[in-house]
Amino acid sequence: MAFFIGRDREARRAYGFDEIALVPGDVTVNPEEVDTTLQLGSVKLEIPFLASAMDGVVDTEFAIAMGKLGGLGVLNLDGINTRYEKPREVVSQIAGASPDEATRLVQELYRPPVKEDLIAERVKQIKKAKVPCAVSTIPQNADRYGKIAMEAGADLFVVQSTVTTVRHKATKYKPFDIVKFCKAMKIPVVVGNCVTYTVASELMDAGVSGLLIGVGPGAACTSRGVLGIGVPQVTATVDCAAARDYFFKRTGKYVPIITDGGMSTGGDICKAIAAGSDGVMVGSAFARAKEAPGQGFHWGMATPHANLPRGTRIQVGITGTLEEILYGPSRLDDGSQNLVGALRTCMGTVGAMNIREMQTTEIVIAPAIKTEGKIFQKAQRIGMGK
Repeated sequence: MAFFIGRDREARRAYGFDEIALVPGDVTVNPEEVDTTLQLGSVKLEIPFLASAMDGVVDTEFAIAMGKLGGLGVLNLDGINTRYEKPREVVSQIAGASPDEATRLVQELYRPPVKEDLIAERVKQIKKAKVPCAVSTIPQNADRYGKIAMEAGADLFVVQSTVTTVRHKATKYKPFDIVKFCKAMKIPVVVGNCVTYTVASELMDAGVSGLLIGVGPGAACTSRGVLGIGVPQVTATVDCAAARDYFFKRTGKYVPIITDGGMSTGGDICKAIAAGSDGVMVGSAFARAKEAPGQGFHWGMATPHANLPRGTRIQVGITGTLEEILYGPSRLDDGSQNLVGALRTCMGTVGAMNIREMQTTEIVIAPAIKTEGKIFQKAQRIGMGK
């Protein structure tokens, strides 16, 4: 529904996670019997969780740990891991900086060029552990890094920028050809980010194997403040899911969409999938793991930008192991641990046997969902009142 925000100017209402709730189903299912798998091209995951390609979240050690637990850690090829031989030492400098110095230090440490031999080395380190390897880069580097990563044995390649479109106009450089790239790569290509039906449709027509949905919702991202752009994640996911479903009806090819950013609890993740997502990409929740390189800190992928950083370093603390965050047992009362357990329980409650059935869950607009009956939690800053 559109509303007039002024004379002759309409604006559509959009919704985020805090404004909706999921309705229990008429039939319930044993949570232990639901299917949470995610298929991205030839890569099959036991759980629909991807860890964001942020240097404070994913390095080779974390990617291996994530893979062994059934998910997928995406390694940033434009960052610290491919610029330095000992990336954890460099990440420690960023984690130890004061808030006022953090952005300047990040910009300084990202100035040295990427060492392309380290791309292959990092891929091989992950593959040696016998887990799927996913890597990410910006469009400008995709043609060059894609070939290196693919030949080194990567299983999935992600091309990611703040906003990605098939139709990009430029006269001072050659635009990235997504169609050509997808055809040239012999491994699945996931592209992001987008938030609209039209762009999602065009990217699927271009031959991508998956789409990342979300502009600016991440905890460490400042794009919405710096640029004023973005669509709340529930509406963005619903719109792009509609594009996926129509594309499947038209072509018979199913292209998974992955809600990327803005989810801090199990409830947010459940809502993303109910809104139509096939999986989620999460940063801050995994940055809190003992295995994460950032030591309780992480920063957005656009933070190092020399002229217009669109991210910041945030402190999330270390709250437990990656296994506790994914599978429990939960030691916190705020929904930030045992994320897989939360998803399974929610699927059982709404009567969904698998992710596709979860996408048909009834959703209600519920502005009081986080406050109704929670006065004591809010007053005492516990549970949902934190």
